[in-house]
Amino acid sequence: MLSSTATQTGGTVLLTVVAIAYGGTFLLRVITLKVPANDLQKSFFRAGHAHAGVLVILGLVATLYVDLAEVEGIWRSLTNLILVAAILMPAGFFLSVTGRDPQRPNGLFALVWLGALSLTLGVIAAGIGLLTV
Repeated sequence: MLSSTATQTGGTVLLTVVAIAYGGTFLLRVITLKVPANDLQKSFFRAGHAHAGVLVILGLVATLYVDLAEVEGIWRSLTNLILVAAILMPAGFFLSVTGRDPQRPNGLFALVWLGALSLTLGVIAAGIGLLTV
């Protein structure tokens, strides 16, 4: 059986899919030219949307594995960094190209790199935790 913490995390994360779906409707408006965006913005919006969906699924799967295997301690806690990456990376892609016709990403692109670090640490923690149970 799942722990109450994993159940609450799962329920909360599944509700975020509504926001990801809304992001998909925004992306459709961009692609159909209903929302003006330059090529950089289009690319970054696509990347942000894709990362959000994939990382949420990865975070849910990792949470399930770690919980069902009864991983404890630091490895269990650090696994949550995968879900942190699911916030940071898309935010970095979207927020770094805000404004009218940006020619390059702004400083908020650093969120993508922080998310990549978070993802790396979270996946390593989950893997080590699962291998040492």
